[in-house]
Amino acid sequence: MAGSPVRGGLFVVSAPSGGGKTSLTRALVPRLAERGIPAAISVSYTTRPPRPGEHDGVHYHFVDEVQFEQMVHKGEFLEHAHVFGRRYGTGRRKTDELLAAGHDVILDIDWQGGRQVRSLAPDTLGIFILPPSLEELERRLRGRGQDGDEAIARRMAQAREEMSHYAEYDYLLVNRDFERALAELEAPFLARRLRLSVQQAAHKSLIDSLLAPRPPLL
Repeated sequence: MAGSPVRGGLFVVSAPSGGGKTSLTRALVPRLAERGIPAAISVSYTTRPPRPGEHDGVHYHFVDEVQFEQMVHKGEFLEHAHVFGRRYGTGRRKTDELLAAGHDVILDIDWQGGRQVRSLAPDTLGIFILPPSLEELERRLRGRGQDGDEAIARRMAQAREEMSHYAEYDYLLVNRDFERALAELEAPFLARRLRLSVQQAAHKSLIDSLLAPRPPLL
């Protein structure tokens, strides 16, 4: 009879708006699956309205301010923060379920949320993504076609604040080339799965059989 799956790992991935973390993490999940590593991106709760093409329960769980505050008081968030005047939070129950089922869980959140998560789960691994330059970051933000000049200026100012916290993370990568950045983002997930404690749990039966006493040779 198969044993329980090895508990998954919790990963915080942060970047300034326009840094590419959403595109990278979405491309990462199927790449990890090809290597036999189940992973899922946590679907955050937010009080901001959906953008064109976004769907409730897929991109975010869209709730109003009253619902969000009720969840805060009930302790239903692993972390929550204010970003650009809106509230965002990570559901505690679903995250725990995924980890217990052996999935690595990716939290696409900012440094504020990352601090909260690490205070509750110190073994969380943090990955920060930097843009290759401020000029490229602004170009990417404008390329979205979603914000005017005032909003872009606000996001750029917020980006500098966000990037100032890069040293709080375990890993740092620069999203200069998408494929290279994706390969670098994959590395911490592979490395965690090769840790002694994780491999001992995953391959207990094999290790026991390899080290089991053998009858002496005649």
